[in-house]
Amino acid sequence: MLRLADLDFDYPDDLVARHPAEPRDAARLMVIDRATGRIEHRLFRDLPSYLRPDDALVVNDTRVMPVRLFGTKVDTGAKIELLLLRARPEEGPHTWECLALPAKKLRLGTAVRFEDGTTAEVVGVPGRARTLRFAFDGPPEAFLAWLDAVGHLPLPPYLRRPDGEGDRVDYQTVYAAERGAVAAPTAGLHFTDALLDRIRAAGTAVAPVTLHVGLGTFRHVEADDVTEHRMDAEAFTVSDATAAIVNARKAQGGRLVAVGTTSTRTLETVARPDGTLAPGSGWADLFIHPPYPFKAVDALVTNFHLPRTSLLLLVAAFMGYEQMREAYRVAIEERYRLFSYGDAMLIL
Repeated sequence: MLRLADLDFDYPDDLVARHPAEPRDAARLMVIDRATGRIEHRLFRDLPSYLRPDDALVVNDTRVMPVRLFGTKVDTGAKIELLLLRARPEEGPHTWECLALPAKKLRLGTAVRFEDGTTAEVVGVPGRARTLRFAFDGPPEAFLAWLDAVGHLPLPPYLRRPDGEGDRVDYQTVYAAERGAVAAPTAGLHFTDALLDRIRAAGTAVAPVTLHVGLGTFRHVEADDVTEHRMDAEAFTVSDATAAIVNARKAQGGRLVAVGTTSTRTLETVARPDGTLAPGSGWADLFIHPPYPFKAVDALVTNFHLPRTSLLLLVAAFMGYEQMREAYRVAIEERYRLFSYGDAMLIL
């Protein structure tokens, strides 16, 4: 039984990657063989040498929205920061569930004004969140265009810097297509179009799933008994085409290589007992922690994750807790760059 303290580790602050590698595939790649414990140190652009022609590489094609907004209270001028989490069309047009800082200043009926003069009103106070209705004319697509114009990308707070124009490209995967995430599926940030072309040319299939990453993915585990943690539900889709590709490759003896913990949770959500995938869409709240019998995923590409997170537990479930601890010890000793903009691991 893992306790919360088992998810702690110390790391030098200067190993936190505050900007991505340039180019993307120049990031380092730690390759770990689960069967032997062997660790190799490579570059991410070397990934194709570890893939087989009959493998399926599955990526998360969600697109991060610029959902961080800065405004002021209409009545006092006090500064307010919002992070839009989820549209609530059932509660009215242009209505969103948000996190707010400072939340205590946003009571029911409070109005907020943004830099272009647009306003929003607090119409609900569900727990620690706030529900705001934006005074905006037009269809939802027009609101999203407004958000693109005035919103900021929600960079992780531990980067301790404001988002810049470059982050609008850097904090998206090159295959991002389906708008809906409030955080990036960071393992995919290392891919370039040229690297994906090399992977496909060697015979490995590349197939997308969609999981709109929410804050729940990155929320810290707080329960001392980590099994009591509960994941927030996130919208997912696994298409007929992706399920067919993966099932065909596995039938040929190929491996399912998941890019990122979000792809992994999506694939395991729809996996049948025999390891094949059932296409579908819905809400994923699968919490993967040791011990967990993986049904579909055979190999994992992932970044180095923060202490006390469900992402770290998923990695521990996939490679074993002791092996995970050793990999992180080596990563820090070898000065790998950590977290969202940092280096990657390939766990075989």
